[in-house]
Amino acid sequence: MADNSVLTSTTGRTSLADSSIFDSKVTEISKENVFVGSASYVEEEMPQIETRMILVQEAGKQEELIKALKTIKIMEVPVIKIRESCPGKSDEKLIKSVVNMEIKVPFVKMESLEEFESLDSPEFENVFIVMDFQDSIFDELHKTDCRIIGPPVILNCAQKGEPLPFSCRPLYCTSMMNLVLCFTGFRKKEELVRLVTLVHHMGGVIRKDFNSKVTHLVANCTQGEKFRIAVSLGTPIMKSEWIYKAWERRNEQDFCASVDDFRNEFKVPPFQDCILSFLGFSDEEKTNMEEMTKMQGGNCLPVGDERCTHLVVEENVVKELPFEPSKKLYVVKQEWFWGSIQMDARAGETMYLYEKANTPELKKSVSLLSLNTPNSNRKRRRLKETLAQLSRETDMSPFPPRKRPSAEHSLSIGSLLDISNTPESSINYGETPKSCTKSSKNSTPVPSKQSARWQVAKELYQTESNYVNILATIIQLFQVPLEEEGQRGGPILAPEEIKTIFGSIPDIFDVHMKIKDDLEDLIVNWDESKSIGDIFLKYSKDLVKTYPPFVNFFEMSKETIIKCEKQKPRFHAFLKINQAKPECGRQSLVELLIRPVQRLPSVALLLNDLKKHTAEENPDKSTLEKAIGSLKEVMTHINEDKRKTEAQKQIFDVVYEVDGCPANLLSSHRSLVQRVETISLGEHPCDRGEQVTLFLFNDCLEIARKRHKVIGTFRSPPGHTRPPASLKHIHLMPLSQIKKVLDIRETEDCHNAFALLVRPPTERANVLLSFQMTSEELPKENWLKMLCRHVANTICKADAENLIYSADPESFEVNTKDMDSTLSRASRAIKKTSKKVTRAFSFSKTPKRALRRALMTSQSSVEGRSPSSNDKHVMSRLSSTSSLAGIPSPSLVSLPSFFERRSHTLSRSTTHLI
Repeated sequence: MADNSVLTSTTGRTSLADSSIFDSKVTEISKENVFVGSASYVEEEMPQIETRMILVQEAGKQEELIKALKTIKIMEVPVIKIRESCPGKSDEKLIKSVVNMEIKVPFVKMESLEEFESLDSPEFENVFIVMDFQDSIFDELHKTDCRIIGPPVILNCAQKGEPLPFSCRPLYCTSMMNLVLCFTGFRKKEELVRLVTLVHHMGGVIRKDFNSKVTHLVANCTQGEKFRIAVSLGTPIMKSEWIYKAWERRNEQDFCASVDDFRNEFKVPPFQDCILSFLGFSDEEKTNMEEMTKMQGGNCLPVGDERCTHLVVEENVVKELPFEPSKKLYVVKQEWFWGSIQMDARAGETMYLYEKANTPELKKSVSLLSLNTPNSNRKRRRLKETLAQLSRETDMSPFPPRKRPSAEHSLSIGSLLDISNTPESSINYGETPKSCTKSSKNSTPVPSKQSARWQVAKELYQTESNYVNILATIIQLFQVPLEEEGQRGGPILAPEEIKTIFGSIPDIFDVHMKIKDDLEDLIVNWDESKSIGDIFLKYSKDLVKTYPPFVNFFEMSKETIIKCEKQKPRFHAFLKINQAKPECGRQSLVELLIRPVQRLPSVALLLNDLKKHTAEENPDKSTLEKAIGSLKEVMTHINEDKRKTEAQKQIFDVVYEVDGCPANLLSSHRSLVQRVETISLGEHPCDRGEQVTLFLFNDCLEIARKRHKVIGTFRSPPGHTRPPASLKHIHLMPLSQIKKVLDIRETEDCHNAFALLVRPPTERANVLLSFQMTSEELPKENWLKMLCRHVANTICKADAENLIYSADPESFEVNTKDMDSTLSRASRAIKKTSKKVTRAFSFSKTPKRALRRALMTSQSSVEGRSPSSNDKHVMSRLSSTSSLAGIPSPSLVSLPSFFERRSHTLSRSTTHLI
């Protein structure tokens, strides 16, 4: 007989069978595959039957239920196709389609099972409404393959005006309708059967094997193939309590078990069944991670405990495990820990296993360039080569990480045209940067004599390019993933929180991309007459539009990050993972977002420096003044109330403490970071053995030495009691001039020493400044990291660690030997005294300004009386020094006797000269 024949069963029952046919004989179909026909279709295929609702026992006493039932006029009815099988086997019944049929017969009530036989007729499609699915009458009806529904289904259909739904099994409510569940990790059959039954009663569908149609995985463990697939697909993984709690709320109308607020309470936490220990983390980090572990369903034990299932290792610190791990112990990197929290599910350990790294080869040390040779000229030449090598390495931008440039593409030390030395990167990582596609950049010659204006313009372009790369990192690494749809575990942040954090960053990025491109073209086709000021004037309106909204609300952005990081573990994990990537240079999102706040003042300083090195006849001189004015206009829109008054007070204290401190140290964007006491170890910035104080600001370094004792005292102005300045200004150096920070290794002859490789834009040679730290409260390592971080911020580089260079003291002729010996102190004292005397009596080296000040002091002291012949003689000698400059004086042959003879006359002048 044909397979598609529609027959009436031999028992006399209608082919419009109810939904309680056994699963083995009914093909499960989804709503998408069901043909919803009409009553006319049924009439063509088979005899006409009636649909009828039967209220069982307590259901017939519910007035609300009866009222709702009267409003329902249509129900879904299955059409059965019976396929004949082999002799001796029962025929197979398949659902051919589901049709909507009108309910014409009034509902009836049934009080006991005795009435069932009279109601059970082939002429009717009966639907039994039962209040309690755990009652004995329900069991009897279910055994006879009756179609059973619960009161919530009736109430829900009446409220929404929908037909009564069809289900193959008893349906109490629809709180899990359209959900497809799969189970894993359940070993007790009774528990699994109970859960499956409840899911069916709530309208859910069960799949034995996991596939793409499964919407939820109910797991009793965090291992197995199904669990791994669910994690990879981002399928929610639920506890069994989710089903039980949903069943408890079965009588609530409009309740849905898949809503986020309810579902998230019963998700399997990432570290369920996990016992973690942590190795290589600081106490603060370890405490934080242990708290996060407990919040995410795990437990913690000390390192080495045999009960631990995972050992989380800080791979940047731990080079070797303190014990041999067992085969059952997972030794994973910290990325596994944060990745599991971000995904809201236990990540697979295979991708994050910690592997014992071989001892990395040390960076080729400059000590290979040994300077211990008898020939001093050769030593100086090698030292110069070493500094030049460091300078070349400094020009190479580490943002983003790039492979070492090949020899054929390497150009001269100051070459901007070397693409490998240019801080370029494509916005979309992995794509070729625009600059690499322009062949002219590789062929354009570098000016034979690099002017100071060109040097500053080059620095402006490099910092602008680095800044654009950092903005691209903020957008690509943080903003875009947070805004992405379909995130595993749901959205990490709400849209309004993302908007508050990032604000107008994309707009700022667009403007600076255009500025960078224009600067790039200008540098490649360099000419002294080219106007840099026009570039910033061109985009001044865009800067005014984009910057104030972000800068003014930066504090709100910062507070939002801090709040969300504390309240949302997934966001905290997201930051941990991304901030550890090389693109960020291990900087936090807050540290990256502060760059736009710092950028405009930095550009203004560079434009000021550029103006200083621009000739008066150059048309760009006036244009630069206008550009600086436009930047000031932008900065006036920034809320000045957010400036830190304490930081400004500290700057004023430095100005008062340092005699001769430049007035331009006072700036609204500048803040004091750290003060360090040192001793000079070389001839720069002052004599060896001098006590030098370094004031680190966020964009510059003030170098001052301890003031020598002077003859006489300084009188404070009337009404002022501030003590005299204890330090003497030496140099105010922008941090952008620091090319390398040298960490001098500890030896017997060198302790706590470091050096700075400096190259001012107007100088052609490198200058090495070496110091020994005397501050005990600040470790040298912390100080050097702090210094490098602010140097990197100033030049807009992300990875400050590449600025630190470890070196042997012999390579740079640095040592601290005998710095505190009595002989050394006596030698320095004699040297200081000799220099004082030389300055006081040398006509060729004494500054004119100091002599004029001394002359004015002498004149003011004799005002009101006629000068004596001796006074006239002294003033005549002082006023004629300029005409005597360069003429050898016989009086310098016997300085001590001359000093004794003239000391009473020139004591006041000596005081001022010193």
